[in-house]
Amino acid sequence: MWYWLFKHVLLGPLLRLLGRPKVEGLHHVPTDGPVIIAANHLAVIDSLYLALILPRRVTFLAKQEYFTGTGLKGRIQRWFYTVAGQVPVDRTGGTAAADALAAATAILEAGGIWAIHPEGTRSPDGRIYRGRTGALRVAMATGAPVVPVVLSGTDRMNPRGSRMLRPARIRIGIGAPRYYFDADQQTTARTATDQLMRELATRSGRPYVDQYAATFASR
Repeated sequence: MWYWLFKHVLLGPLLRLLGRPKVEGLHHVPTDGPVIIAANHLAVIDSLYLALILPRRVTFLAKQEYFTGTGLKGRIQRWFYTVAGQVPVDRTGGTAAADALAAATAILEAGGIWAIHPEGTRSPDGRIYRGRTGALRVAMATGAPVVPVVLSGTDRMNPRGSRMLRPARIRIGIGAPRYYFDADQQTTARTATDQLMRELATRSGRPYVDQYAATFASR
């Protein structure tokens, strides 16, 4: 209930007012069954706009720290991420990657939508960076289609380092679903992920950088 209340009453109207989102290709998203949404990552609010414009409920994986805070602030944060459709995942341990993929698989096996930013972190400069292979490995294992999504304008509304939102036109382009098969996962997942990220770069009109965003940002 809270998910839809935030979407349609408490938060969604404000996001629509600030961003006036223009969406193209919404018909590409299957109306039922498991779906993987693979989007570029420009700002913290990317996930909010994905949840806003997709008719079906969307689930994301979030780091466990969002759910373990103490005090009033910690409780409020835990409650918000829970009702917003976030699933806590430990991303620090040795089995963290496997646990995250298992959580994503469970979402899809239940017929839900799992949304992910394959870059793993926000782009430091708006370019599209090399993607992690997790989304494609899950797609190959489950048969769920991958729907490529390009966001623009969210970095102007929610600049890096700022907690304030400012009006900026948001555009979201959705491509046709892609289907993958469980062949040689290690090689195919890497190749397919590179192709996906290059497609996102082409659709967005932004340059592609063949290195991980986290590595680039740390230099």
